[in-house]
Amino acid sequence: MANSKSKPKSHSRNVLQLFAGLNPSIPHLPPIRSIAITTNSDSQTLVFVGTVSGDVISLSLNPNSGLSLFLRVNIIGKPVTSIHVISHIKKLIVLSDGFIYLLDLNSLEPVRKLSLLKNVNFVSKRFFSSLNNGKEDVCFFAVAVGKKLLLVELVLSGSPVILKEVQGDFTDGIMCLSWVDDSVFVGTRTAYYLYSYASGQCGVIFSLPDPSVLPRMKLLAKECKVMLMVDNVGVIVDSEGQPVCGSLVFSEAPETMGEIGAYVVVVRSGKLELYHKKSGNYVQRVQIVGEVGSPCVVADEEDGRGKLVLVATDSKVMCYRKVPSEEQIKDLLRKKNFREAISLVEELQNEGEMTRETLSFVHAQVGFLLLFDLRFEEAIDHFLLSETMEPSELFPFIMRDPNRWSLLVPRNRYWGLHPPPSLLEKVVDDGLTGIQRAIFLKKAGVETAVDDEFLQNPPSRADLLESAIKNMTRFLEASRHKDLAPSVCGGVDTLLMYLYRALNRVDDMERLASSDNSCVVEELELLLSESGHLRVLAFLYASKGMSSKSLSIWRVLARNYSSSYLNDSHGANHLQDTINSISSDQETAVMEASKILESSSDQELVLQHLGWIADINQLLAVQVLVSEKRTDLLPPDEVIAAIDPRKVDILLRYLQWLIEDQDSGDTRFHTTYALLLSKSALDASEKEHVTHNLEGVNHKEINISDRWNNSIFHTHVRERLQFFLQSSDLYDPEEVLDLVEGSELWLEKAILYRKLGQETLVLQILALKLEDCEAAEQYCAEIGRPDAYMQLLEMYLEPMNGKEPMFKAAVRLLHNHGEMLDPLQVLERLSPDMPLQLASETILRMLRARLHHHRQGQIVHNLSRALDIDASLARFEERSRHVLINDESVCDSCHARLGTKLFAMYPDDTIVCYKCFRRQGESTSVSGRDFKKDTLYKPGWLVTR
Repeated sequence: MANSKSKPKSHSRNVLQLFAGLNPSIPHLPPIRSIAITTNSDSQTLVFVGTVSGDVISLSLNPNSGLSLFLRVNIIGKPVTSIHVISHIKKLIVLSDGFIYLLDLNSLEPVRKLSLLKNVNFVSKRFFSSLNNGKEDVCFFAVAVGKKLLLVELVLSGSPVILKEVQGDFTDGIMCLSWVDDSVFVGTRTAYYLYSYASGQCGVIFSLPDPSVLPRMKLLAKECKVMLMVDNVGVIVDSEGQPVCGSLVFSEAPETMGEIGAYVVVVRSGKLELYHKKSGNYVQRVQIVGEVGSPCVVADEEDGRGKLVLVATDSKVMCYRKVPSEEQIKDLLRKKNFREAISLVEELQNEGEMTRETLSFVHAQVGFLLLFDLRFEEAIDHFLLSETMEPSELFPFIMRDPNRWSLLVPRNRYWGLHPPPSLLEKVVDDGLTGIQRAIFLKKAGVETAVDDEFLQNPPSRADLLESAIKNMTRFLEASRHKDLAPSVCGGVDTLLMYLYRALNRVDDMERLASSDNSCVVEELELLLSESGHLRVLAFLYASKGMSSKSLSIWRVLARNYSSSYLNDSHGANHLQDTINSISSDQETAVMEASKILESSSDQELVLQHLGWIADINQLLAVQVLVSEKRTDLLPPDEVIAAIDPRKVDILLRYLQWLIEDQDSGDTRFHTTYALLLSKSALDASEKEHVTHNLEGVNHKEINISDRWNNSIFHTHVRERLQFFLQSSDLYDPEEVLDLVEGSELWLEKAILYRKLGQETLVLQILALKLEDCEAAEQYCAEIGRPDAYMQLLEMYLEPMNGKEPMFKAAVRLLHNHGEMLDPLQVLERLSPDMPLQLASETILRMLRARLHHHRQGQIVHNLSRALDIDASLARFEERSRHVLINDESVCDSCHARLGTKLFAMYPDDTIVCYKCFRRQGESTSVSGRDFKKDTLYKPGWLVTR
């Protein structure tokens, strides 16, 4: 339980305002002791006043005319202690001098006394949490009679019936009552009790301290809970008597209490105070105009959801009306209590009185107020919390009107609490002027609404403007992820580019321009061009499909590369040095240009920009030509014509792609590719020869040719040449041979001679020039004729040009392929100078192999002849088989008797009639076996014997 001396947290605002008051000139108005209120319709509310002289006065409360006397009746001349409105039966229950009277709600007549109940000191009608209690002509109420508690049922057509007489521990006397559903709350001087009408059980909720003032309780009808007072602390309990939420701590113990919406009204010492039920915050205080020291009574609408509360002194009745929620919010915003305004809207939304859209609206309104207060970060935070805030509402702060998006800006959407939109520069300037004015007024002792932080440390214009632009940027960046109309998207991205430029955030500018964006190019072309942001403009052109303009900019940006490279007639020879001299900016330019061209099928555009890309990076130039991203293949003839003849690597790689990847069968391309490879191989061979002859050459320089050749290709040029000459049959070998005839490219020439069918020249190169015995023997095997081996043997034994005989190679040939040679011819060819010990063993083995080969052939011949005879015999036996059938023989397929019918027998001995044989076919038996696919093997003579 909260400490009674603690003070409630203050959040002052105007929730209640005086609506109407009773004219004090009503004749002979005795002091007021009780009051009640009910609403008959939207236009009329009835107020009932009980006086010390026994009068019950009915007043009409009209929104236009205020309070006016409606009816007046006197009961017995005794004080009216309490009045209760029973709306569903149109009756009033009035307690006076210990008796209960029943009056008509509208006419106050007849006055019916309930004689069964006497010495009543407190009455509480039963409150149902559901609207329908099941009996429209019945009402229930609890009655305190001294120390007894009675639960009464009243039927309009009969007398009251006492349902229960509760014998609780109420020795101190009952001081207050509340009946909610099946729970009856009872307050005495020493404790609060809970009686359950359903179970009949009664127990203590909690005891009261000795110095406590008289117990008081208030039904909180809206939440269907009860507030139990302990001094100045209100403990809220549910229908089970369990504390819920938190306790309400008032400034002092109240005299009387009421409820209006989400608030509790307490009155004490001529002051009306308002507290929020859930948060316990103090909200408002109103000074009651009346006689000093006169007691006050409070009445509220019975369902707790009304908008009126009555306060009465001895001679006055004052009606307070709940200020409309919208007006409360506006009042808080005018006072710059932004956090409280948002809290109020959230509270009203939770209670169902305001929608989510309203909360978004207020967030946006708060954002604009903060923006003009120069609190830009907080303003954007609220804009981002608003689900209805349109990005176009901020366009006038960034771009001067009129502009392309002026008509998209919503007009008159807010409450007029902030100035109209203007450029951020003007907002900052006006705000600084206001700060200077506030500083001057503060020195003069005048309070202002400007933040103390700004007054103590005035910000600079540059800092404020930078903060404004940064936070505007944050909002537009978040807006890009929303589902916006295309026109709004264009404004968001275009103005975001404006803001990035103002902050010189080049990386963000390029990121936006190169992404999928809605920027309006016409609005940005001149701006970016004049500010020198050509890269951004190039990215923007590319994103909008304006490839030609984008490429033109990239070409301009790449002009810095070495002019000496352009003037070098052997540019391809210095590719590595050129790459080393290229700056990162140039590399970026050529990379971005190549990305555009890789997807372009515009032949003219690609070939127009191919040259300068190749000057900077030949690898990227090749990627442009061989890209798989474009939909239409570039015409090969035009591409080849456009490639700089000095850039051999590019042409080679393009031709390789045409031949290997595109399966081109054009003999021109194959021949050109072979010639270019041969030329490159000759150049590389010459470089290597020169390099090896230089003295003191660095090891890295020795491999310069390999590095150059690997700039585009991953293999040495001679390896590629040899592979292509072997694999392709579409080039002209004679034309290639003319180019390499006088060179040292012996293997390449061997491949070409082989293509031309010049076997002797091929063998001479392989055996004598390259001394590759294995390759020479393999070539002989490809020829497949014995004379080829003999020709090779002769070359080994009698080489030309004064070369010594190659006896070891000859012996190797005899050893590996002696069976392919005629021994007599070999002996005739052997040179007298050949050492006998080298050849004797080989010749002997060759002769033995020759004899073995002859005998093996005879054996194979005889075995083949025997198998053929065996197969013929098996076929004869199968065709000579006899089958015997009788009268009981049936077809294995249809099971019909065969009798004298024609029949057929399959190799697996199944028998069918001729009709089934025609249906089955001659290759498939009744068992389903297909003899063409599943052959039936029977052992023949050769196997069984």
